[in-house]
Amino acid sequence: MKKQLKANWQMYLLLAIPIIITFVYKYIPMYGIQIAFRDFKASKGIFGSEWVGLYWFERFFTSPNCLRMIKNTFLLSTFSLLWGFPIPIIVSLCMNQLRFPKLKTVTQTILYAPHFISTMVICGMIKIFLSPSGGLLNLILGTQIDFLTESTAFRTIYIASEIWQHAGWGCIIYLATLATVDESLYEAAKVDGASVWQRILHIDIPALLPMAILNLIMSAGSLMNVGFEKVWLLQTDLNRATSDIIAVYVYEQGIENAKYSYSTAVGLFNTAINLILLIIVNQIAKKHSEVEFV
Repeated sequence: MKKQLKANWQMYLLLAIPIIITFVYKYIPMYGIQIAFRDFKASKGIFGSEWVGLYWFERFFTSPNCLRMIKNTFLLSTFSLLWGFPIPIIVSLCMNQLRFPKLKTVTQTILYAPHFISTMVICGMIKIFLSPSGGLLNLILGTQIDFLTESTAFRTIYIASEIWQHAGWGCIIYLATLATVDESLYEAAKVDGASVWQRILHIDIPALLPMAILNLIMSAGSLMNVGFEKVWLLQTDLNRATSDIIAVYVYEQGIENAKYSYSTAVGLFNTAINLILLIIVNQIAKKHSEVEFV
C-alpha cells in the first residue's frame, strides 16, 4: 500500500478532490434528513425541533392525493424510460451507418441542439406548438384543441418532448462506443456476405450492450425523479389528473407552503423508492451481464 501511494501519489491526490467534494456536498448535508422525523421550526433549528417520528410519513400516506401522485410519478417515469431509453441507441446505430462526414456532422448538430435549450424555453415552444389558435399541431390536424388542458395527452406531450430534447445528446456515448469497434470486424462480415442489418445485429448491438446496461442501471436509480421543471411549467388545473407528481408536490409543500418537515418526508420516501429500484435492476443486470454498478 505504501509503495503504491508513493509511486502514484499524484493520481491519488487527483482522486481525493472529487471524493472530498462529494463528501462535503452529498454526505454532510444528510444530517438534514432528520427534519423528516421532526416538527421543524426554523427558529428552534434542527436539533431544537420536536421529534415526531413517522408522523409526516403517515400524513402523506393518508392524504387524498397520495396514491394518485405515486401512480402518476411511476407511470410517467416508466413510460419515459421505456420510450426514451432505446431511442438514443437506435439513433446512434443509424448515424453510425452514415458514410458522408458532412451529412453526419449536420445531423449530429441538429439532434444535439435541443439539449442546450433551457427547459423554460422548451416549455414555451411546446405551448406555441400546441396552441389551439395557430399551433403547428392543430394546423396539421385541422383542429382547435388545447392539448395542455387534456389530462390524457399530458404524458404523451411530456415523453415526446423529452425524447426530442435529449435523444440526440444521449446517443453521444453510444457513438463513442461504436467508434472503438475494430474495423476489421466489419470488413470480415462484408467478405462473408453479411448485410447491413446483420452487421448491426451481430457487431454493433453486442458492442453497445454493456454500455446500454450500465445506462439502464443508472436510469433506474432515478426512475422516480421525473423532471420537475417541465412538469411544473406544463401543469394546469385541468391536467392535474396525470401531471400531479411527487416532485411538484414536494416543491409546493416545501417552498410555497413552508412545510419543511412534511416535504422532506415525502422527498425521502421518493429517494428510498429510487434506491430500492436501483438495487433490483442491478441484481437483474448482474445475472445477464458482467456490468455491475453497485
